[in-house]
Amino acid sequence: MTNPIRWKQRFQNFEKALTVFKDRCSDVNEHPKGSKYHDAFQMALVQAFEIILELSWKVLKDYLENEGYTEVQTGKRALRQAFQDGMIENGEAWLRALEMRNHTSHIYDVSILEELNSFVVESFLPEVEKLHNTLKAEL
Repeated sequence: MTNPIRWKQRFQNFEKALTVFKDRCSDVNEHPKGSKYHDAFQMALVQAFEIILELSWKVLKDYLENEGYTEVQTGKRALRQAFQDGMIENGEAWLRALEMRNHTSHIYDVSILEELNSFVVESFLPEVEKLHNTLKAEL
């Protein structure tokens, strides 16, 4: 079992990153395709997405380890266990987020950016907010 404080400390970082992530989602919504700064806001959202996804699975890993789980060292394993335990509702969205994150970190393709941003704002943001609420209730 790990230090019970660790997941709570990671959760604080997660909360800060969530605030930034929400702001970047708003920026993309407020500056539609064709506007002067749309590309810059898209790239900022990709970066915020990568950070919040990383912190999401790591805070879950720390929480689950605190609960006694030992096989949650990777993003997929942590997310699967969290899904099995009912901590996240839409396991498919989380796994898709991991897959999309792998694409964004290895290639630059404008069509992927558009798809990613739509997914992030419409599907992933609500899932991250649900996770935040679930973890906040555990504090």
